[in-house]
Amino acid sequence: MQIARSVHPVPGEHERQARLLGLVDGFAKHRIAVVGDIVADEFLTGQISRVSREAPVLILRYDATRIVPGGGGNAANNVAALGGCVELFGLVGQDEAGRALVKSFPGTVRKGGVMRPAGFHTPTKTRVLAGGIHSAKQQIVRIDREPTDPPPAPVLQAFTEKVLATIERADAVLLSDYGYGVVTPLLAEAILHRLKASPRRRQVPVLVDSRYNLGAFCDVTACTPNQPEVEQLLGVRINDDLDALERAGRTLLRRLRMNAVLVTRGSHGMALFEPKMPTAHIPIFGSDEIADVTGAGDTVMATLALALAAGASFYEAARLANYAGGIVVMKRGTATVSADELRQAILSDHATDTEHWSREAPEQGRRRAYVGCH
Repeated sequence: MQIARSVHPVPGEHERQARLLGLVDGFAKHRIAVVGDIVADEFLTGQISRVSREAPVLILRYDATRIVPGGGGNAANNVAALGGCVELFGLVGQDEAGRALVKSFPGTVRKGGVMRPAGFHTPTKTRVLAGGIHSAKQQIVRIDREPTDPPPAPVLQAFTEKVLATIERADAVLLSDYGYGVVTPLLAEAILHRLKASPRRRQVPVLVDSRYNLGAFCDVTACTPNQPEVEQLLGVRINDDLDALERAGRTLLRRLRMNAVLVTRGSHGMALFEPKMPTAHIPIFGSDEIADVTGAGDTVMATLALALAAGASFYEAARLANYAGGIVVMKRGTATVSADELRQAILSDHATDTEHWSREAPEQGRRRAYVGCH
C-alpha cells in the first residue's frame, strides 16, 4: 500500500489540526475487516453488603450482569463507533455466552463472517465489580473461561475460506490475536497473498495485534504492542530507559519486517518507529489518572486501521490512535470512542510542543514521500 511517509509537525501548526479533522471526516467512506478472537466481556456488579463469617471475603448484593464484545469484537465495535464500515470475522460458541454476545453487537457491525461451530466454547472473561451505593464500582476479581484447545483443523479451514472469500473488499485488515487459535501466522500469510493478488490499484494495509505470538507475524504493515509485550518478546527491560526503548523498537522493525511499530506505553504515551525515520514519542493525551484500561488496545488498533485506510501517514494515524486511547481509558469497562469525541480531542489538544524526536534517525524534511507496505 502507498502510505505517506510521516512528516513531523511544526508545534501548533494549524495545517496538522485541519488534516487530522479531515481524516476523521473520511472514516465513514472506508471498510475495515476485523479478523480475530471474539471474547465475551461479562461484567457482574454488586453492592458490598458485609464481610462473610465463612471466610475473610466480601459479600456482594447482586445488581446486574452485562455482556459486551471484547477482543476482536471490541475492535469491531470501535471501528463502527468511529463511523467506519466494519465486517467481523471470528468464532463464537453455541453456548449462552455466544448467544448473548451475538445479540450485543450493534446493527452497524456486519456479522456475516462470524461462525458458530458445534463444540466451540466462547472465551469469556467475567469481571466482578463491587462498590457502595454512592461510590464507583471497582473490579475485585476476574474469572476467565477459555477454550483449552485451538479450534479443529476443519473449522479453521472453513474459517480461512470465509475470510479469503471477501477480504479484497476491505480498505484495511485488522488481525486481533488473543491466543485462542483463530488468528494464525498461516492465516495472515494467506490474507497477504490474496491481497497482493488483488487487481485493486491501492494495496490494503494489514495490522496485527497479538497478545502472545507477535514474533510469528512478519511482513504485515504494522503492529501495536504494549511495552510489557515488547519486553517479553525481546527478553529486555525498558522501564523509563529511552535508549533501551529505541533499541527494542528498531529490533522489532528489522525482525518483523514491518513498515511501522507503534509501542503503547501507558502513562508515558506512545512511541512510533519507522525505518529510516526519527522515532516519534507521543505524550499521553488527557489525564494520566486512568479509570480503566480494559480494551484500550483494541481502541488504539481500530483507530490506527481506520486512519491508514483513510490515507493517513503512520504518524497521523498514531496521533489519532493516541487521542482515542486517552479518551477510552477514562471510561469504565469495555468501551468505545466516537468520531465526535475524537474531533473534540483534536480541537482541544495544544500540547504538540511536548513532543520530541529520537536522534537515532536522519532529520525529517517537509517534502512528501511514499513507501510501500509489503
